[in-house]
Amino acid sequence: MIFPDRFKDKIVIVTGAAQGIGRGVALRIAAENGQVILADRSDLVDEVAHEIMRSGGVAITVKTDLETFSGAQTVVNQAIEHFGRVNVLINNVGGAIWMKPYDAFSEEEVIKEINRSLFPTLWCCRAVLPEMLKEKSGVIVNVSSIATRGINRIPYSAAKGGVNALTTSLAFEHAKDGIRVNAIATGGTDAPPRKVPRNSTPLTEDEKVWMQQVVNQTKERSLMGRYGTIDEQVNAIVFLASDESSYMTGSVIAVGGGDQG
Repeated sequence: MIFPDRFKDKIVIVTGAAQGIGRGVALRIAAENGQVILADRSDLVDEVAHEIMRSGGVAITVKTDLETFSGAQTVVNQAIEHFGRVNVLINNVGGAIWMKPYDAFSEEEVIKEINRSLFPTLWCCRAVLPEMLKEKSGVIVNVSSIATRGINRIPYSAAKGGVNALTTSLAFEHAKDGIRVNAIATGGTDAPPRKVPRNSTPLTEDEKVWMQQVVNQTKERSLMGRYGTIDEQVNAIVFLASDESSYMTGSVIAVGGGDQG
């Protein structure tokens, strides 16, 4: 459901906005009159911006690598240059690259998983914080996962555990400054095939088995026995990003059909 003007006069950064949940969040906020900065390293993010602008919305894109602090700083700098402030940051970048038992991960793979699913959120929070402190106001929503307790993706689970700790501690540290920080821990979510896959290498027979184990565990632990939709995740994220959640900070809300992670 769209609530017109819920984000009127709000400047909102959405990372990972080229596809999936990030794209859905960006389109929803624009439809609710927010002005959006779409951050991604894929050129596909331009398509999302064009879709927003065709509907009369306001959007700019920043293509950069958010696994680095310089990339995160570039996004914030562009937001300030174009709009003068940042009201909301939604950290959506992340996602498991491989699904297999921990002893099957190489050192390089573990590092890549942490770089992918922890550092973009860590760096973007650090980059935006000085601007929000200047304004004595701001909202940060981090996208975590119920996979903090799951199988066959331990490095990803650890990364999202870090996101949860960042969320609660940053909220604690900066509530006095008018800055709210919350997270949505997403459950299994039905989504179209990724246009830019996280892992382009074809799965081995073992990897297909390990992947199916994750799917089975996700459905078994959901009280509702199913995957969610992108819209069901977007609904929760934009609620936390809006003023409707004004008395919430430091919360990690599971959206997984009853699976609390």
